[in-house]
Amino acid sequence: MQHEITRAIPLLDEKGHITEEGWARRPLWKYTRKDIKSSKFAIKEWDYYALVNQEKGYAVTATFSDLGYAGVFAISYSDLTMKAFAQKDAIRFFTRGKLGLSPSSTEDSQVSWSNNKLRFAFIKRGEKRHLMFACPDLKLPDGRIGLDVNVTLTQKPEMESINIATSWKENRKAFYLNEKVNCMPVEGTIRRGLDKETLLLGETWGVLDWGRGRWTYQNRWYWSSASGLLENIPFGFNLGYGFSDRSPASENALFYNGVIHKLDEVTFHIPENDYLLPWKFTSSDNRLNLNFEPAVDRNSTTNFILIKSDQHQVFGYFSGKVVLDDKSELTLTRFPGFAEDVYNRW
Repeated sequence: MQHEITRAIPLLDEKGHITEEGWARRPLWKYTRKDIKSSKFAIKEWDYYALVNQEKGYAVTATFSDLGYAGVFAISYSDLTMKAFAQKDAIRFFTRGKLGLSPSSTEDSQVSWSNNKLRFAFIKRGEKRHLMFACPDLKLPDGRIGLDVNVTLTQKPEMESINIATSWKENRKAFYLNEKVNCMPVEGTIRRGLDKETLLLGETWGVLDWGRGRWTYQNRWYWSSASGLLENIPFGFNLGYGFSDRSPASENALFYNGVIHKLDEVTFHIPENDYLLPWKFTSSDNRLNLNFEPAVDRNSTTNFILIKSDQHQVFGYFSGKVVLDDKSELTLTRFPGFAEDVYNRW
């Protein structure tokens, strides 16, 4: 179940199938959009960032996506202490891959977009990812108006990331190529209303969800991520399933001081009917056993008959045990992160 790719290869063959499915410690598959055998409306591309302040208990997210039929952009702010969130979305129709999202997560790149409510610029230069995004009229949980984020995330060349390339059983030309980069330290400023905060190195940590693919029409997935300092060492995890056929490999991994420690299957034990009740996370190899204390359910629902989305991204605190490859056991106590349950039909 854990087929590791260790060399650079093309993502798709001449028939539009993945050349070799599995996982990797670095982005080794070469994504070429013209090789995809499908309508432009079925191709999905996105860059998503989540920044979590471990010391002050808040999270900021930014989504820049091209879903073929439309570009979807979103900014959110979650206050784990106040247990509330604010979010603003925008849509640009019939983008069909024209927004300029890069075919590579490692090459230098730049994308930007704005309207009268939101503005975005994501710039990658070397090991630095410079993010600028703002929503001037966003009403934050504490009543202040306006959010303006100007930060830099550092991804050192030696840092490993979890990469996966898998397809769907019902359609092997439908594929999911994804990289999660955890534990990136964040520097810069966040302005709430008229108040500007300068982020101190080591208190805020970022994750990048870089995805490209050709999806099937209807999907439900589960994803959880956390990044921060554990006894002054960068630590994080990525857990996920439900999206594509994961028999070649899972995307479940621990990150400790820049190195991946691979996990097998993980199960999210989500309480029925209330996402704010305690969750539990377990792994089939008994190397992960975590309790999750929810604080904020960042939820949204869209229903246009043919297009439907029901999303619950829950921010909160993880406590429990994880085991590294060398059998070392780590203890988490109210470690901040998030977990989500998302259903999409598009």
